[in-house]
Formats: sequence, C-alpha cells, structure tokens
Amino acid sequence: MTKLKIKTGDTVKVMAGDHKGEEGKVVKIFRDKNRAIVEGVNMISKHAKPSAENPQGGIVKKEASLHISNLMLVENGTTTKVGYRMEGDKKVRFSKKSKEVL
Repeated sequence: MTKLKIKTGDTVKVMAGDHKGEEGKVVKIFRDKNRAIVEGVNMISKHAKPSAENPQGGIVKKEASLHISNLMLVENGTTTKVGYRMEGDKKVRFSKKSKEVL
C-alpha cells in the first residue's frame, strides 16, 4: 500500500473531474483502492429496496468515492501540497505552502 497524504477529517478540494472546485470533509478513505468519500461531493442516486430502516424504499442520494489523486488539502482557504518531515524523533505532516505542521 502507498502512503496517503490525506486523512479522515481533512478538508479537501476536488481538483479534477465532474465535481472540480467543490470542497468538503473526508468521511472515509479506502486505502486498498486509493479512493475517498468526501461529504456532499459526487452525489449519486441509489435505488433502495424497502427494509426495516427504510420501509418505503425508493431513491436515496449518497456520496460516491473519488480517487485520491483528484483531491488536494485545503488549509486556511487555499489548497496546499502535503509533506512529511522529522521533528526530533517524531514524523509530522506539514503544509508545503506555509511550512506549518498540520
């Protein structure tokens, strides 16, 4: 598996694809597929059968995953690349634009 620079809870901006320019918070990351689900972005309509939780059934709107390469971290309203560096004996994530630890 590759090291991902985006984590759950980060605010990201979509840089490519149909949803380019949209921002949201990362809800879940699928490390094996290099994909992430971003809150309120890439909404799809899914047909749901009636069940105990949803006795009516019908069409449900939900987020679909996006590839990690199409996402960029947002820090203080601007997008930034993410790097890693050693501070003492601890490895930390930092913003390449502002050089601040994330």
